[in-house]
Amino acid sequence: MTLSPSRPLAVAAVLAAVAAVAGGCGETASTGSFKGESHNVAQAIAEFQSNVAAREQKKLCQNNLAAAITTRLAHAAGSCEAALKNQLLQIDATNLTIESITVHGDSATARVKSTYSGKTATMTLALVKEDSRWKIAGTGSTAPAAGAAPATAPAKKKG
Repeated sequence: MTLSPSRPLAVAAVLAAVAAVAGGCGETASTGSFKGESHNVAQAIAEFQSNVAAREQKKLCQNNLAAAITTRLAHAAGSCEAALKNQLLQIDATNLTIESITVHGDSATARVKSTYSGKTATMTLALVKEDSRWKIAGTGSTAPAAGAAPATAPAKKKG
């Protein structure tokens, strides 16, 4: 997936989450090992993954992404759906594993590992509870998992 350098960082983070959580061929993240509210968070991630795989940008914007994210995407591309449409077309099958979930009231984090083209990366997804539904609110740091090539970061300007 490629991102335009002119997109705001928040948009890039969400689109990175879309790529990381993308699923193909009907695969969804396993939710069986989680209990209570953690299970609800895992189900929200599985639904997000399913909607990414089906390229359901309307469902993603309405059901899976937090209001703050949909607003940022709308400002970047005119609508949340428009921001996701081309990105979703560029995503191939990815395998996703939810490694852990931590819930603190109406916020949660989930550590997920994705494999794409034989390369594994770990990402932290931030979720918030809005209108009784867990929704993706952003991403934490993305790091290659053991054995994967490290991502290169742009050089910082001295000033």
